Amino acid sequence: MTGGIQEFKDSFPEYAKDTRINFGTVLSHEGSPGLTESQIAGIALASAYAAKSSVVVKVVRESSAGVLMEQEVNAARAAASIMAMNNVYYRFVHLLEDKEYQSMPAKLRMTVIGNPGISKADFELYALAVSAVNGCGMCMDSHARQLVKAGLTKEAVQSAVRIAAVINSAAQALWITEREAA
Repeated sequence: MTGGIQEFKDSFPEYAKDTRINFGTVLSHEGSPGLTESQIAGIALASAYAAKSSVVVKVVRESSAGVLMEQEVNAARAAASIMAMNNVYYRFVHLLEDKEYQSMPAKLRMTVIGNPGISKADFELYALAVSAVNGCGMCMDSHARQLVKAGLTKEAVQSAVRIAAVINSAAQALWITEREAA
């Protein structure tokens, strides 16, 4: 992933220096051990959708143009969308003191998780990253467990969350800059 990333990183203000440095690092194979180039790009895109930053989405889309196939782009969209619902619901279930809610069926349609159009492990990586951005511990735990069960290393799981963290930080820095300019 290259493209307009350097120009994007250079646009970060001094207070976001760490984000600028980390942005370039985590989007590389060396900076995200255990992940392939397409996994890194898909995780970054799903995280950008979750962070709700059109600028970050545009930068990630452009920089991953030769890396992600259309079904991977669609899976990143699907992960951001379905996890927006699931993260709210399962965070609710997890945070309530009344544990009876945990035994109640969710009654929410989630078929895309079983048939995401890409490998199950890659979709789980996207869903984990989105869950990290959205702050749902119950979902993060579930996706991390599924990924290790599928044969990914804990280092790969950590890499996915590091990408999500940096993408979210970039979106936050942009939001701050836009608000201060208004």
